[in-house]
Amino acid sequence: MGLNDRELERYVARVNDRWPVQRALLGGARVADAKGAGPQRERGPEYVVVIVSDHFDGVPWLERVYVAGMLWDAYEMGAAADMHCYTSAEFERKRDSLPVVRWAVEHGVELLAEPA
Repeated sequence: MGLNDRELERYVARVNDRWPVQRALLGGARVADAKGAGPQRERGPEYVVVIVSDHFDGVPWLERVYVAGMLWDAYEMGAAADMHCYTSAEFERKRDSLPVVRWAVEHGVELLAEPA
């Protein structure tokens, strides 16, 4: 099963309409599946979305995650996603401290053609 690239593009556009996005990454079990990971493993979340926008500055973290989650179309994508929404500075810290974010950086899919 591949990823729904068309819906992923639409999702990033919806988020970008709300907050200009510098970087958007997709990780999670479905990405690992698409890259050929074996079935005998702990799956974890089906999708992990990491969005980096300096326009999150001053926006409460829960509001960021709630809005980004509401913009995600779980029906089109086949599963819900864990949302991680950070400013650039927060992202630098979380990349080192959160394994799920680090995995998305190292093995995930870039959702923007050219990260800012």
